[in-house]
Amino acid sequence: MSNESSNVFTYILLVMVMVIWGMNVVFIKMLVQVFPAITMTSFRVFLAGVVAITVCVLIKQLRKFSKVEWKYILIATIFGVTGHHFFLAWGLTMTTASNAALILALLPLTTSILASFMLKDRLTKLRVTGIVFAFFGVASIILQSGESLTTMNSGDISIFIAMFVQAVSFIYIKKGTNTIDSRVMTAVMLVVGSSFLFVISLYIEPTGTQQMLAQAGWIWGIFLVSSIVATALGHFLFNAAIHRLGAGQTAVFNNFVPFFGLVFSALWLGEQITLLQLTGFVFIVMGVLLGTGFIDEYVTRRVLKKRDVQKVRVG
Repeated sequence: MSNESSNVFTYILLVMVMVIWGMNVVFIKMLVQVFPAITMTSFRVFLAGVVAITVCVLIKQLRKFSKVEWKYILIATIFGVTGHHFFLAWGLTMTTASNAALILALLPLTTSILASFMLKDRLTKLRVTGIVFAFFGVASIILQSGESLTTMNSGDISIFIAMFVQAVSFIYIKKGTNTIDSRVMTAVMLVVGSSFLFVISLYIEPTGTQQMLAQAGWIWGIFLVSSIVATALGHFLFNAAIHRLGAGQTAVFNNFVPFFGLVFSALWLGEQITLLQLTGFVFIVMGVLLGTGFIDEYVTRRVLKKRDVQKVRVG
């Protein structure tokens, strides 16, 4: 498979992950309305980690890590699993699923900026234009929701922190996956991070486990889908894409999450999708095409091909 075809396949998988994650924001909102937020999150992430570790055992990829590799794993875990999932669950107890999806959509912009400083990831003019387009699309949706930076509540601020710490984790995931299989790093991060979350839950929600076990019915189906499909499978695919495409380019795809989050909020929570929101999504798609470097690569190939043709004619 050529590098170009392989990248296209990676892009398709990333869009599928964004659909799942857009759906998962609504799922988590449902879950925190029934279960203690942090306790539920620790169990949900732990189950995802067990599934991921099982896969790694089956494919015989587990191995010992060096001190440097453990450093990247632990930093990525603290930010990307413990921090991200804590603030996401906590925030969703105080704000809506649609607001959460919109704020999380600032992730690509944050990651690209961090990557440009920490990974020396080059931001071309077209990629910067893509980030601006995507940010404009997100901003139009936020304006539609009636939110502004001056009116964000505590839940919105918590979601914003969840977005920022996840962006930081992407940088260290990129560094770690230079020598660690992305699937293994994902699995270890989920198990270790969920353990940290459980310890935190013991202080914040001392009766959380008993409250969870007291629940029964359909909500456990939502719990399993959120844990196994969205968290385990989603992180597997996303971290693999970070390794292949880079942190900045991969994170641009998170701009799809607000749209899919709004779609599933409309389907399951009865929220209305407006023309302005759809217009914002068009800008988001344009931003993804530009921000991933796809257009950059296309233009470069066209220029090189034109030069080759001119050389042949001259020769």
